[in-house]
Amino acid sequence: MAESKRCSRGASIRRVRHVESELLPPAGTGCHGRSYGIGHRVVGGGRNMSISQDSIATRRRTRVRRGVVLIIVLVVVVVIALAAYTFSDLMIAHRRVTEVNGRRIQARMLAQSGVEAVKMFLMQDEATRAEAGGIYNNPFIFQGAVVIPEQDALSRGSFTVLAPLLDDNDPTLAGVRYGLEDESARVNLNLVLKADGIQEGAGRTLLMVLPGMTEDVADAILDWMDEDDEARDYGAEFSDYYSTLQPAYEPRNGPIQSVEELLLVVGVTPELLFGADFNRNGMIDPHEQTMSTSLGVDTTTTAVTDSGLSGATRGWSPYLTLYSSETNANIDGLPRIYINNEDLETLQAELSEVFSDEWTNFILAYRLYGPSDDDDNGNAGVGSVVTADTLELDLTQEPKGTFTQVLDLIGARVAISNQEEQPNNQNEQTTVQSPFDSDILAMPAYMGTLMNNVTTVDAESIPGRININQAPYEILLGIPGMTEELAEQIVNLRVDPTEDDEGSRSHETWLLTEAVVTVDEMKNLLPFVCAGGDIFRAQIVGYFQGGGPSARAEVVFDATTDTPRVLFWRDISHLGRGYALETLGVDLVEGLAAQ
Repeated sequence: MAESKRCSRGASIRRVRHVESELLPPAGTGCHGRSYGIGHRVVGGGRNMSISQDSIATRRRTRVRRGVVLIIVLVVVVVIALAAYTFSDLMIAHRRVTEVNGRRIQARMLAQSGVEAVKMFLMQDEATRAEAGGIYNNPFIFQGAVVIPEQDALSRGSFTVLAPLLDDNDPTLAGVRYGLEDESARVNLNLVLKADGIQEGAGRTLLMVLPGMTEDVADAILDWMDEDDEARDYGAEFSDYYSTLQPAYEPRNGPIQSVEELLLVVGVTPELLFGADFNRNGMIDPHEQTMSTSLGVDTTTTAVTDSGLSGATRGWSPYLTLYSSETNANIDGLPRIYINNEDLETLQAELSEVFSDEWTNFILAYRLYGPSDDDDNGNAGVGSVVTADTLELDLTQEPKGTFTQVLDLIGARVAISNQEEQPNNQNEQTTVQSPFDSDILAMPAYMGTLMNNVTTVDAESIPGRININQAPYEILLGIPGMTEELAEQIVNLRVDPTEDDEGSRSHETWLLTEAVVTVDEMKNLLPFVCAGGDIFRAQIVGYFQGGGPSARAEVVFDATTDTPRVLFWRDISHLGRGYALETLGVDLVEGLAAQ
């Protein structure tokens, strides 16, 4: 009983914990007087022993609870810190993504600024363009043009306009130039059939000069575009090939819509069309050479092995276009005079504004009476030979003569019969001598003026002719009437367009005035050649001079009208910047923005 009471008393004492900590020794005894610890003993039992035992248990439970709270607090703090770090890192990532997207948009706008700058430059007349450096290679205008003039190179935005630079002596790519590429230096696919109409087999000849081209593929391309369903000698039509495909599809049988459409033609592969230029920068970079070797793409084969030329590395696409055309206007931008105009009075008024009476009258006499068949020995029957400035012409008559080309005027004669006025119907006639002498030495005096002002094409532009001043050697070889010797001579006589200050090569007839070809040879070439077109292609890169996002576009410009316009736009940013920053143009002095 006494022991139970003491234990009850001890239970009440548990509530006074601050007393326990002061009274209890490090170790005590239980209610029955047993020793509770090492080196300590509670003497006397009873109340003191009960306090000691309960206090020890209380202290242990208190210590355990205090440790759990600390761990919980630490866990909560770590979780909150981790959440804060994650949120902060996420916000930083979002900020960086926003900045990158913003800079990408800026890069696209920089490229668009380049497009607008080119359009503005093309809006000027040829003389003004030439004074500003021209469009062929003009780094001052087209390289590293600064749009965002920031001090920090990472924020300094620029654009550069580039075109491939070919070496005429070694017609592989020599690098890049800062300017525009004349589309007339390429073969216009949609006009090869027209070449066939002018001269049989001319279309196949134009295609056969492409590196790696074969007769069966050339005929298949022609069959794809012609209107009939009859296969050529080596070609293919729907009935004999395309109907067997799964799924089957029909040939275009009309003008194609893009160069890439050729991949639908039997025999045309991506390797043939694009070569090893995987990033489409017009060059075979070292990594592309390695990749092409591993993929088995031939980077050495060429269609012109005797000349040691190489073009297959870039594929066919750099040689082909759908857009080539030239403005049918004179150097001042005024329409050339259409000398086959049926209204002779209007024709006379137009000719009188630019030509002398002799030139005007001879052109009108040619239209009225047609060319004379008499030879150069003067076998013209009874009569006299006169110059055209003395003629009095009746322009109300129905014209009998028509020009096939302007060169018909050279060395021509016009016979005017006076038979009705002569007794006994004697065939007396007046022969009018051409003011356009066939002597090569005399041609430079009149050829430029003649070709600049008159035309036999009644249209604002002339499509498809090939620019002999810039076309690669391979393309020259495909021109009907061209020989290897003549093509080599043209390449050797070429001058840089920026060095042709007098404009002596502004017309394709420089081949005639410089005695490279004869009059007859020039007449055969004239339907297929020109000295320059007015449709241009370029790659425009928008970039930041310190690196970072960039945008690259391939653009075709039409300058055949007063207001230049974009005919074709392809975003090729996914292929990378394509050129080193040093090539595109960076400021040499940090913080100095180009003006």
